[in-house]
Amino acid sequence: MNILFKKDTWQEIYYSLKNNKLRTFLTMIGVGWGMFLFVSLLGAAKGMENGFDKLFSGFATNSIFLWAQTTTIPYEGFPKGREVSLHLPDMDLLQRRIPQIDYISPQNSRGSFGNPGEQMNRNGKTAVYTLTGDYPVGNKISEKKLIFGRYLNDADVTGNKSVVVIGEGIYKNFFDAKKNENPIGKSINIKGLFFNVIGVYKVGQAGGPNNNDTTAFIPLSTFTKMFNDGDKVDFFAVVSKPDADLAVVEDLAKTELKKKNNVSPEDTNAFGTFNLGKMFEKVTGFLTGMQLLTIIVGTLTIIAGVIAISNILLITVTERTKEIGIRRALGAKPSEVRNQILLESVVITLASGLLGFIFGILLLMIIDILTKNQDDFPFYNPSVNYSEVFAAMGIMILLGLIIGMIPAQRAVKIRPIEALRSE
Repeated sequence: MNILFKKDTWQEIYYSLKNNKLRTFLTMIGVGWGMFLFVSLLGAAKGMENGFDKLFSGFATNSIFLWAQTTTIPYEGFPKGREVSLHLPDMDLLQRRIPQIDYISPQNSRGSFGNPGEQMNRNGKTAVYTLTGDYPVGNKISEKKLIFGRYLNDADVTGNKSVVVIGEGIYKNFFDAKKNENPIGKSINIKGLFFNVIGVYKVGQAGGPNNNDTTAFIPLSTFTKMFNDGDKVDFFAVVSKPDADLAVVEDLAKTELKKKNNVSPEDTNAFGTFNLGKMFEKVTGFLTGMQLLTIIVGTLTIIAGVIAISNILLITVTERTKEIGIRRALGAKPSEVRNQILLESVVITLASGLLGFIFGILLLMIIDILTKNQDDFPFYNPSVNYSEVFAAMGIMILLGLIIGMIPAQRAVKIRPIEALRSE
């Protein structure tokens, strides 16, 4: 369009906007606010998504936690109120009967599920902490961020070794953390026995059962001998295969354990479960809803702003009736008048959108700085997909053109003689 390269065109747009500063400013606020909302809400939704991804980082989200409780229904001669329990052989049973299971991790614990913790001491310092017996596979379900050493391995379990992996909170109490003292190979007294420290971990945000910085992990085989638990297990962490339905795996696991323990199929209390996958799906659904709401709110606000531009331009056309008449009388073509009004609409729309975009990005940068070190807050690296923003900008400009056609057509219909007579 030749009109774009004419100096007079841009001078006229400049003077038109300059002569109506307040009106132009208020009009631009509508579109700019819509783009600001679109960018900031979209970035905030992404920040929440990133935060929850970080929250569950290193954690098997396709897992359920299963433990034994008491029966509530009499069955095959057994009274209600009977305590049932999990045992290590149950792992093999579940994996044989349920092919959808990928792997199972057993754990025993003192200091959680209502149990008191265990007294630990070193160099005259004494404290009570959670003690957990674990398998190496447990680290696949809730990955520990090691700052010293390693986690438990198969040799530790088969050899019933007296080794321990401690949380950062225990490390800071028993060792000189200010001097970054290396605790590997040094011992801690637990229940009258000395355990060599083989690792220190820092808790991720997700944590998980018996996973905080005041928990000590020892081989499950060593744990069961210390407390004479035999093959009893406090709970199983069951991880399904990626393509499996976790709810189905949960139901099948309960069914198999009920059969093995002579529990009524109708008894819903005998075995308790926590389906992490179901909770994760709810979080994912919430985030998806947030993003959809963001797009809807931002789009509607932008449309409202663009409509406001059309109304302002209609007023402007009325005020410039005489000017338009003079241009027409001097030989200006209707298309030139129309394109002039359309260009004004696009300029206002684009400038407003860019300002809203800039302020939205600045807000996200400020929020990112304020929340960067907040590990307990599920919000991380708020950002926007620029392709979505540019698409919104393109739609916004298109709407500006379409809406701008109304005042443009009105300007074209003005007759030179009538315009020159107007005051």
